[in-house]
Amino acid sequence: MQIRDLPYADPGVPDVRSGTRFLLWLGRHQLGGQVKALLWGLLLQLSIVGLSLAVGLAVQAVVDGDGGRLALVGGLLALLGAGIAVGDMMLHRTAVTNWITAAARVQQLLSRKTAELGSVLTRRVAAGEVVAVSTGDVEKIGWFVEALSRFAAAALTVVLVCVGLVVYQPALGVVVAVGVPVLMLAVLPLLPRATRRADIQREKAGRATELASDTVAGLRVLRGIGGEELFLGRYRAASQEVRRAAVRSARMWALIAAVQVLLPGLLMVGVLAYGARLALDGRIAVGELVTVYGAVALMLHPLRHFEEIAMAYSFSRPSAKRAARVLGLERTRTTTAPAAGHPEATGDLYDPVTGLLAPAGLFTAVVCGDPDAAGRLADRLGGHPTEPGEGHTSVLLGGVPLDELDLDTARTAVLVQDKDPVLLSGTLAELLDVPASGKVPPSEALAAAQCGDVLDALAQASVDTDGDPMRTRITERGRSLSGGQRQRLALARSLVTDPEVLVLDEPTSAVDSHTEARVAAGVRALREGRTTVVLASSPLLLDRADRVALVHEDEVVAVGTHRELLGREPRYRAVVTRETDDEQALEKKVSETRLEAELEGESA
Repeated sequence: MQIRDLPYADPGVPDVRSGTRFLLWLGRHQLGGQVKALLWGLLLQLSIVGLSLAVGLAVQAVVDGDGGRLALVGGLLALLGAGIAVGDMMLHRTAVTNWITAAARVQQLLSRKTAELGSVLTRRVAAGEVVAVSTGDVEKIGWFVEALSRFAAAALTVVLVCVGLVVYQPALGVVVAVGVPVLMLAVLPLLPRATRRADIQREKAGRATELASDTVAGLRVLRGIGGEELFLGRYRAASQEVRRAAVRSARMWALIAAVQVLLPGLLMVGVLAYGARLALDGRIAVGELVTVYGAVALMLHPLRHFEEIAMAYSFSRPSAKRAARVLGLERTRTTTAPAAGHPEATGDLYDPVTGLLAPAGLFTAVVCGDPDAAGRLADRLGGHPTEPGEGHTSVLLGGVPLDELDLDTARTAVLVQDKDPVLLSGTLAELLDVPASGKVPPSEALAAAQCGDVLDALAQASVDTDGDPMRTRITERGRSLSGGQRQRLALARSLVTDPEVLVLDEPTSAVDSHTEARVAAGVRALREGRTTVVLASSPLLLDRADRVALVHEDEVVAVGTHRELLGREPRYRAVVTRETDDEQALEKKVSETRLEAELEGESA
């Protein structure tokens, strides 16, 4: 896989049983790139270590006064230099390709999982953790995949050099062959502590990121209540904890790096001292001593990769664990697999949990006294239960459980707009460029959602688009717009989609009553003949509905029109008119008194 071939047609099905298994799965799927990097790494490392042999031969040629052999050694040095240049260049190229392609695979997997779970993702995983996984964790995972092949090349080089030295000069080669494994194993006792400190640092950094994300999201509210300094103090304290944890972690890794310098240095001193004695005794030639010494010195380069792979694994394992946790989340089902034979889903929408029925082609309003219960109902109607493993029962669309439909069909059939929709940054035209039936043009959707004033505001804010509001950019999450304007643009986006069933949770809670009445009329007219479910308590919306259902304690307790329920259902009247318990009791007492007076008048 080359960078130009990205994205992957299919990133695969990851092994998410643990962070380590996920890393191994990722490495196996990068096998071609790993082998290429391994081969180029061997060329580089062996060419570097081969310099010691060439230098030793050159020294011995000078001692022996052999000019012809010296010339041959010069050619060997030139060849090794070319090998170093080509190997270094191609290793860097393939290693970076492995890094980028591994990171791209993880990002594609995360994007696919996000699209599958929708808004349920942030209910199951903290927003800060989702941000950490999709940014810094992806880079750390890519780093491990990239470092793995270079480490393999370095390890193989060390083995080959030790074996070669034993064959070339057994007296010194045995010392090197025994000392090098000691160097590699010496840092192992330090790695668990370094890993724990790195884990603590990442945990604290994740909490700080989550705190920063929550602070930015609620900045307008914080300013309203004067809480900026409070949250700033909390973030300052959290960032200082991250700094202290990072310093503690860096100290341990610095100690490991020092050990990696000290012990090879001691080995070189020992080899040089022992070799000098052997050379003085005439047991080895000067050139052989130079070759062995140079090989030991140049082995510091591949030995560095042992430290790097330990650090890369230490940093990437928790990142892979978080990624595996997110990727392991599943869409809650009542069945084990989607059923075939339902290419289209139409008909009445029915929720067995509450008994709510939304007849096909009608405008149904739902009144819940509990806003949280309304949110859960909206999620359930769209096939997005908030929590798995709660005895989830799927809603039925035309008698077919949504869980039995494949994801694309279910998402096309039922669209849910929650009470806090998100506007992505981009132009208004890009905002409304969503998968849709094509039957509702953006102009009609904007008109139905009463976005005229929003278009005027965008046209005035336009600088380089000749006053065209459709080409005017909207800032991230629509922060440049008011709450009511964001809400109406989100409603227009949902109307453009034109799904078989549209579920709206409090779509007009942030607009004034005059605009709300026009929005209700516009939505009713545009959705004529299509199934629409609105969860709201506004009389202006409820009066436009074909039927209204009252949900009390997760059960439909009354069904009728808005005016019928106002007259005969006190619980409905309490929610819609905001009557208090005392007002209801007083009204009931007045009604009873009036009834008694009427009965007494008739008897008289």
